[in-house]
Amino acid sequence: MSDLPRKAVARTAKLAALPLGFAGRTALGLGKRIGGRPAEMIAAELQQRTAEQLFATLGQLKGGAMKLGQALSVFESALPEQVAGPYRAALTKLQEAAPPMPVKSVHAALAERLGPDWPDLFQEFEDKPAAAASIGQVHRAVWRDGRQVAVKVQYPGAGEALLSDLTQLGRFAKLLGPLVPGMDIKPLISELRDRVSEELDYELEARAQREHAREFAGDPDVTVPEVVHQSDQVLVTEWLEGTPLSEVIAKGSQEQRDRAGQLLARFLFSGAARTGLLHADPHPGNFRLLTGDSPDGPPERWRLGVLDFGTVDRLPQGLPPEIGTALRLALDGEAEEVLQLLCAEGFVKPGTELDPGAVLDYLLPIIEPARTAEFTFSRDWMRAQAARIADPRSPAYQLARQLNLPPSYLLIHRVTTSTIGVLCQLGATVRLRDEMEAWVPGFAAGSLSQEAPA
Repeated sequence: MSDLPRKAVARTAKLAALPLGFAGRTALGLGKRIGGRPAEMIAAELQQRTAEQLFATLGQLKGGAMKLGQALSVFESALPEQVAGPYRAALTKLQEAAPPMPVKSVHAALAERLGPDWPDLFQEFEDKPAAAASIGQVHRAVWRDGRQVAVKVQYPGAGEALLSDLTQLGRFAKLLGPLVPGMDIKPLISELRDRVSEELDYELEARAQREHAREFAGDPDVTVPEVVHQSDQVLVTEWLEGTPLSEVIAKGSQEQRDRAGQLLARFLFSGAARTGLLHADPHPGNFRLLTGDSPDGPPERWRLGVLDFGTVDRLPQGLPPEIGTALRLALDGEAEEVLQLLCAEGFVKPGTELDPGAVLDYLLPIIEPARTAEFTFSRDWMRAQAARIADPRSPAYQLARQLNLPPSYLLIHRVTTSTIGVLCQLGATVRLRDEMEAWVPGFAAGSLSQEAPA
């Protein structure tokens, strides 16, 4: 019934063509260089052509290929403009859509998972999907009690396709690295593989969404749709009407951008504190800006709609207080204490000798948004950070190679950096420090006497 396993050979061939194409372009670039063209010009041209092939291929496939594409799309703001500019539309499409499953396959899947009388559960059901993503697609419908609902149907064979794609992509992860300066793609692919089983389990997703919906019920800033019905590989939730965040990124007003950015930062930090769960898939396709009946204002009444709780990090005590403590110590210039805390938490491997001042110099530009009352995120700022860490001649590059990311912080790090990537795409001015002081343990002024290492 599924077109994913049936086309496995074709999928593998498309993915395998990526490193072959990269190798061919590299050889062509070498020939041009011998012919006298500047190395920088050739490198930019190779990067642009590789990006074109990568985004086109990932956009054509569901499963793990699209999952990686969505994860990479939030780092678009780190790419050089000559690469990102022409493909911004393709990246946005990766965040919102994929080729839909045939209607006959949808009906067969619903009959198998909800029973042959599945149409009786709905007053109306739209066969044309409202959205199609990496492992499932969403149909708009009217539930039997009259509520507008979203029906998420998992692609048959989605798990097999996810694992196959990510295994294949993992084999040539190093070739993709140059596309996103300062980012190691191999751990990202590995971490996506680790989360496959969770994302395929709609019961786990329903439980996480219910917990968020209960906690944020009546919240003036964040809306989470209620779960209406859940069964194996089908999830029915209340429909959420709003402007997709990808649309705000593409053509939103500055007021919309700023409000969406503030709410995104608020949800990032408050969600973990209030629910003990960290929403771990922060690409723009999973968020809506809800402007209600007054899209022209006032912005302070606009809310953030949050979708897709298939991937969460379970943090019963909220974010580790060591994160906030380290950030506050860094902002206060306490280099020795920062290094001591990083060593204690495993960010520095035993036996590695680092200069505290160099560690502080590495961190301060990255945490600049938390230094001032408000900060304007931008692609230029993101590119500067990425270039600083990616340049082998840079002290930041040399120091980064000596740092370690403990497994317990891996998902937190990805969610934080992905969210910052989205804020840079928005170009939003955000009062980040306010949100961190309110929700990040150990960060608020005056908390260090209890939190700081002895």
